[in-house]
Amino acid sequence: MTEVAAAAGLSAETLRKIETGRAPTPAFFTVAALAGVLGLSLDEVAGHCSLLPA
Repeated sequence: MTEVAAAAGLSAETLRKIETGRAPTPAFFTVAALAGVLGLSLDEVAGHCSLLPA
């Protein structure tokens, strides 16, 4: 986790907050940075978000 956070320019604590829902609406640029590090397109990320229950 620390490697992914560092590569995205985030702290490990910020990534932990996103994962646990304590930061439920991360900024667009945070999501874009994480997607890039993980090798995902923003279209893929958006597609997964639309599958989440309301």
